[in-house]
Amino acid sequence: MKAFSLKELKAELSTLSPVEVAEICLRLAKYKKENKELLAYLLFNAGDEVTYIAEVKEQMDEQFDDVNQTNLYLTKKMLRKILRTTNRFIKYSGAKQTEVELLIYFCHKVRNSGIPYQSNKALDNLYLRLIARIKKSISMLHEDLQYDYTVELKPLL
Repeated sequence: MKAFSLKELKAELSTLSPVEVAEICLRLAKYKKENKELLAYLLFNAGDEVTYIAEVKEQMDEQFDDVNQTNLYLTKKMLRKILRTTNRFIKYSGAKQTEVELLIYFCHKVRNSGIPYQSNKALDNLYLRLIARIKKSISMLHEDLQYDYTVELKPLL
C-alpha cells in the first residue's frame, strides 16, 4: 500500500464530514501511544503552553528521581530515556521557546543531580550536544527572549 502525500490527505479530509474526521482521529489514537499523546496535546494543551511546560517539567522531575547514580551505565541509559521523552513532548509542541525551556531545565537537572557526567565521555558528549542544540534554538527566537535564555544558559556552560 502506497503512502499518500500530506496534500492528498488534506484534500481527502476536507471532503469528509466532521463526524467522519472525528472517527478517523479516534481510530488513529487507538493504535499508537504517540498518536494519542499528540491528539491529547492538540485538544487539551495547545492553548496553554505554560501549563504544558509545567506538566512536562513535573514528569521530568519524577523520572530524575528514579535515576540510578551508582552505575554510570544505567545513569546514561536513564538520562537518554528522559531526553527521548522530553524530545517527544517538544515535537508535539513545535515551539522553539518550549524546546529551549525544556532543554535548559533538563541541563539544570543534570547539573544539580550530582551525576558525575563530566567523568564519563558519553554523558559529557550528550550534555555538550544539548548545550549546542539550545544555543541553536535560542538564535531562532526573538531578541528579548534570546537575551533572557542566554542569561539562563550561562551557569550551564
